[in-house]
Amino acid sequence: MPVGIALIDPGKIFEKVSITNGMRVADFGCGRTGHITFSVSPLVGERGVVYALDIMKDVLESITSQSKSGGYGNIHPVWTDLEKVGAAPIPEGSLDAGFFINVMFMLKNRSDALREASRLIKMDGYLVVVDWEKKLGPLGPMPEQMVSKDDLVGQAEKEGFLLAEEVPLNVYHFCEIFRKKKV
Repeated sequence: MPVGIALIDPGKIFEKVSITNGMRVADFGCGRTGHITFSVSPLVGERGVVYALDIMKDVLESITSQSKSGGYGNIHPVWTDLEKVGAAPIPEGSLDAGFFINVMFMLKNRSDALREASRLIKMDGYLVVVDWEKKLGPLGPMPEQMVSKDDLVGQAEKEGFLLAEEVPLNVYHFCEIFRKKKV
């Protein structure tokens, strides 16, 4: 079981976006542990694809190593800059779902990251954003780095997403689930 389950239970999120066998999903900013990557892999199965995207090559080497040793044949590490539209070598409109888990607070250009997600996610596909709540205490990033939910929703709407649901996860995180709008 991947690390981090105590704070963010991916199963709860996957239920809300109906992750099933054969889907194509992306973990935007997968991180060294691949919390979402390794949790979603068995659900999409052999016919599905999990893209683990990150800008840090050593992170992707770790994901590759864990994938091989754990027998995860459907995980494809992808080196990319999430803040550059068109950078990810994934077919446009091919993803059923994309996940930004504890990533938005680190990005300088959230609008372009959301635009890149919109480019890759198919119509009616899901975008899930989980990030730190502003009412934290000692955990999480500095307050000035934190993402405002209202700003996030506004930026996501500009990039073609509609807020579908807010999912209560824990006292430290918010979870916003968006659907890509039909044009």
